[in-house]
Amino acid sequence: MPLVVAAMRASLGALNSGACAMNLHQFAETHQVTNQPPSLDGANLYRIDLPLQQWSQHFGAGWAQARIDQYGALAGGPLMAAGFLANENKPVFVSHDRFGHRIDLVEFHPAYHELMRTAIEHGLPSLPWTDPQPGAHVARACMTYLHSQAEAGSGCPLTMTFASVPALRLQPDIAQLWLPKVLSTQYDPRNVDISQKAGVTLGMAMTEKQGGTDVRANTTRAYPVGASGSGEAYELLGHKWFCSAPMCDGFLTLAQTDKGLSCFLLPRHRPDGSRNEFYIQRLKNKLGNSSNASSEVEFRGALAWMMGEEGRGVPTIIEMVAMTRFDCMVGSSALMRQALTQASHHCAHRLVGGRVLAEQPLMQNVLADLALESEAALALSLRMGRALDHLDDAQEAKFARLVTAVGKYWICKRAPAMINEAAECMGGAGYVEDSILPRLYREAPVNSTWEGSGNVQCLDVLRALSKEPGVLDALFAELGEGHGDARLAQHIRTLKQAFNDTEDIQYRARQLTEDIALGLQAKLLLEAGNSDVSDAFIASRLSVNSSRVYGAMPRGVDVNAIIVRSIPHI
Repeated sequence: MPLVVAAMRASLGALNSGACAMNLHQFAETHQVTNQPPSLDGANLYRIDLPLQQWSQHFGAGWAQARIDQYGALAGGPLMAAGFLANENKPVFVSHDRFGHRIDLVEFHPAYHELMRTAIEHGLPSLPWTDPQPGAHVARACMTYLHSQAEAGSGCPLTMTFASVPALRLQPDIAQLWLPKVLSTQYDPRNVDISQKAGVTLGMAMTEKQGGTDVRANTTRAYPVGASGSGEAYELLGHKWFCSAPMCDGFLTLAQTDKGLSCFLLPRHRPDGSRNEFYIQRLKNKLGNSSNASSEVEFRGALAWMMGEEGRGVPTIIEMVAMTRFDCMVGSSALMRQALTQASHHCAHRLVGGRVLAEQPLMQNVLADLALESEAALALSLRMGRALDHLDDAQEAKFARLVTAVGKYWICKRAPAMINEAAECMGGAGYVEDSILPRLYREAPVNSTWEGSGNVQCLDVLRALSKEPGVLDALFAELGEGHGDARLAQHIRTLKQAFNDTEDIQYRARQLTEDIALGLQAKLLLEAGNSDVSDAFIASRLSVNSSRVYGAMPRGVDVNAIIVRSIPHI
């Protein structure tokens, strides 16, 4: 008989026989908590991320290190806590007030407002526009990277506000009114006219039921109030199947005129302060992205102003889309990094069979592989940020045009599988909602879909390379001749041959885009000078025997060095 059971029976026997009563509390706890990792709560997400520190400086944001460090502390502390609360308390649509008046409000938990307020106060939607200098886009991307690790859903209105600036600048008279408040570092969530607000946020409404990606099939119509053309007032009649962040103060949207699809700025309120004819039909019940409200809306004669040239709505809004695609790259990279942080931290402290998981060969293969994926995604994202900092340079402008689509496709496509593998490293602990891993996993697919799904990006890659002069040359100028690595050199030669063969090129678009992405990532890692990382990446990604799963890297890789580099440094 087990000793504990025998002792309990003896004690109960004594109690029943009239002996002195005893306290059974000693038997209430059956175990001590052991073999669990220490909490990462409150960790500075910048200070525990050596690759981020190095790549941010590599691409010109050295001047912003203190600023990024400050945000890292917020992201790992109060914003991380707010992220859990904002996702547990989803936004609620309120169609009418208690008197029966239509109000079309979306109510958010205070934690969501904390996330928005902190991001706006620290310049996440505004920094590159208000303080343009080398490294500004990189610095802003680094802070976005940290913010998205804490909570990704709030990134939707933040990125749309950030990305709206180039489109607004096309219409100087409208920009004069809106830009100071778009670029403000004051968060003002009140549902009032722009004239009463210290700061505003902007959204986007393009997709319709019948068209989806095919926006030229949109049926929403725009009718001039008086004069027609650029900068003039119109009334819009129609619907939008997806309108994210419907509590924004204004929306860039597309509607048909007599000259074709045109771009408009539609505010929530008319100039006299009355509500615009903008009606929320319902909120979308999504797989993830739960803190953010996505909706279906109707325009019932909604007042709006034409932005850019009439009939040129897609080219007008595409600058905004280019910036939001960049943020999809950054956002997916962030999700991967947070998944890696959690998995590697767990494995560094968890013993299995008397040995730390992170020291066991097969787990080392997996962790190192995940670390390579994370760092390569970060490197390509911040390289894109540097290009945005130097768009006056023709090479950088052409690079940005291409890599916006390449990076958006590849990084966003890699994130779900990578996060799934990271969760598996943690066993059951990675599958429960107490962990952040389930939220990261649900969040990851949205970046592949928003701003154009995978096929849209790959076809855009072909469009840029075939129809825009100099883009193909810019790609191979960036790749070079292999930077002294024979494997990369061969990859580049094969890529050139693939583009010379134009037969069924659309059919091969995904493979071509993947090969571009891998070549660029390998080149960036080689340039950075960490041979452990670059050699392992090239050996595992550019080989004909590359595996389709993580943790199948070839022999000869210094997995320990890669793990030490990527593990949270606390």
